[in-house]
Amino acid sequence: MATSSRFAFFLFCLSLLYSTALSDLVISRVDRRVENGGNEIASEVLLAFPNMQAKNLAAIKTFYSEGKGKEKGSSVSLPTTLVEPKGMPQELTFYSVSLPKGLGKGGAITLDVLSVFTHSLQPFPEEITQADVQLVLYQDSAYYLSPYKVKMQTLGIRLPGGRVESYTKHPNSKLVDSEIRYGPFEKLPAFSYSPIVLHFENNNPFAVAHELLREIEISHWGNVQVTEHYTLVHGGALTKGGFSRLDYQARPAIRGVSSFNHLIFRLPPRAHSIYYRDEIGNISTSHLWGDSRKTQLEIEPRFPIFGGWQTSFTVGYGLPLQDFLFKLDGKYMLNITFGSPMDEVVIDNLIVKIVLPEGSKGIIAAVPFPTKQAEEIKYSHLDIVGRPVLVLEKNNVVPEDNIYFQVYYQFSKISLLREPMMLISGFFLLFVACIVYIHTDMSISKSSASYIAKIQSEEVQATVQQVLNIINQCLAVHDKLEASLRDLSRTGDVQSCKTLRRTADAQLKELVKELKPLTTFLHHSPQASHILPKVEELIAKEKDLQDKMMLKHSTVVDCFEKKYSGKDIENRIAPQQQKLTVLRQEMDDLHEFLDEI
Repeated sequence: MATSSRFAFFLFCLSLLYSTALSDLVISRVDRRVENGGNEIASEVLLAFPNMQAKNLAAIKTFYSEGKGKEKGSSVSLPTTLVEPKGMPQELTFYSVSLPKGLGKGGAITLDVLSVFTHSLQPFPEEITQADVQLVLYQDSAYYLSPYKVKMQTLGIRLPGGRVESYTKHPNSKLVDSEIRYGPFEKLPAFSYSPIVLHFENNNPFAVAHELLREIEISHWGNVQVTEHYTLVHGGALTKGGFSRLDYQARPAIRGVSSFNHLIFRLPPRAHSIYYRDEIGNISTSHLWGDSRKTQLEIEPRFPIFGGWQTSFTVGYGLPLQDFLFKLDGKYMLNITFGSPMDEVVIDNLIVKIVLPEGSKGIIAAVPFPTKQAEEIKYSHLDIVGRPVLVLEKNNVVPEDNIYFQVYYQFSKISLLREPMMLISGFFLLFVACIVYIHTDMSISKSSASYIAKIQSEEVQATVQQVLNIINQCLAVHDKLEASLRDLSRTGDVQSCKTLRRTADAQLKELVKELKPLTTFLHHSPQASHILPKVEELIAKEKDLQDKMMLKHSTVVDCFEKKYSGKDIENRIAPQQQKLTVLRQEMDDLHEFLDEI
C-alpha cells in the first residue's frame, strides 16, 4: 500500500483456492495467489472493506493476466461491482469481482486489485504554524480483511519520506527506509483484523478541489473549447499564527514546507489558446511547454497555499476537433477524458458539462463508472432554440478517474449553415434598410398642416419678441425722463428738461407706430390666440405708464418755474410716483411671463 497527499492506494495480489462453500474459499497469498478446494466452479471473488473505509473509496479496479514472468500476458480489467451478499457482517462493504473464467477444483488465479481512498490521512496536530512540518495519522489493519481464509499474507506501507513519529509495533514488523513492513502472517481465519496506527511526516501537497466545473463546448467548425473552474483548498493541517512573506521568500523550504505554490496540468497534445485567470484577471505566473505527445502547463497562484487556505481560478484551452470527435454509423462520437488534468488532486464534487451544437439530438453518454446525468439548455450568440448540454456529476474523484468516456449524438451538417445564413441575412437586411433610409425624404411636407402650424408658431414667437423689444425701448425713454428730473433738481435748468421732454415725446410716438402692425398680425394669427391678451395688457399698461410719467414730468417742471421748495414738490408728486411704481412692477411681471412663453 502507498499513500499520497489526501488519498491512499491499495494494490494487492490475490491467489484464490476454490471450495464448494464461500467460507472454504482460501487465499493462499495476499501478495500473490489463491487456490481452490471444492468440486463446484467459482465465478466471482468478494472483496471486503470496513464501512468507515469504504465511504472514502474513490476507485477500485481489478486486473487479471495469464502466465508468469516473461511469459505473463497483458492485464485485463475485470468487472468489479458493489454487492450485498447475504449472511455477511453489516459493518463491512463488499465488492464482487467477476472472474474471466470459472475457477474449478484445485485451480488458481492471480488478481491485482487497486483501491484508491480519499481523506484517509488525518492531520495530527490539526493546526500548525508556518514553519512547522505536517504530521498525519493513518489507521488500517495489519491483516488483510477478507471473507476467506488466508494461508499467507504480507503488508507493506510505503511512506512519502521524512521522519516517522510512531507506528503500531508487531512481532514481525519493521521499518526499512521509508517502508513499514508487517508479516508474513500465516493461516489467518476469515475476517481477521488487527488495527494499526501510523504517525508520520507528510509535506506533500494536500490539494483538494471542493468543486470543479468542467465545460466542454463542441464546435463543428473545428474546435473543442474546455473551460475549468476550480475552487481549491489546502486540505492539510490548518495554519495558525501570522504569515510572514519575508520569511517565506527567504527560506521557503523551511518557512513553508507544508504549503504548495505551483500546480501542474497535463493537457492533451496540440492544446492551444491556453489561459489562466482568477476573479482579479489574468495571471502571468505560468509556464507552458509540450511536444507532439503532451502539453504541460505549470501555474502559480497569487499566493502560496497553506493549510485551510483557499483559492479560486479558471483554466481554459482549445483542442483540435478531429482529435476527439469521430463519426460512427451515422452518429458523432466525442471521446474525451472525464476528470481533471491537474496532478495529484482530490475533487469532492466534479460537474462535467458537454455543450453540443444547436440541433443535436439522440444524446447518449457512455461513462465507465456511475454518474448523475441530466440535460439542460445553454444559449449563446445567434442561438434560436439553444444548445443541448449533457451534465455529468460525480463525487470523490481522483486522478484514476481521468479516463476517456464517450458521448454519442446525431447532428445534421445542414445545421452548420444556420448561423452563417443568419449573419448573411442580417447584414443584407441592414444594407437594404440603409439604402431605403438614404433614398427616403424624411422631411415634413411644406403643405402639411403640421408644417404650416409650426411656421405660424415661429412667426408669432418672433412678433412677440419684437413687441417686447419695443416695450423695452419705451421703458428706456421713461428712464431718461426720470434722469432729466434728477438733473433739474440738481442744476435748476428748466429749459434743458423741457427740451428732453419734447424729444422723448417724439420717440414714444414713433415706437407706438411700430407696435400697430405687430398687434395687427397677432390679431389675425390663430397661433397667437393664447398669448394675445397678455400682449395687449402689456401695451395698455405701457400707455398708462407713459401718461402718468408725462404728468409727473409736467408737474415737477411747473413747480420749479414757480419756485416751489423741494419738499412741496415731493408732496405733490408722491401719489403719482406710487402709481408709477405699481405699474412698473406689473409690466415687469408681464414681461417675464411673455419671455417664458
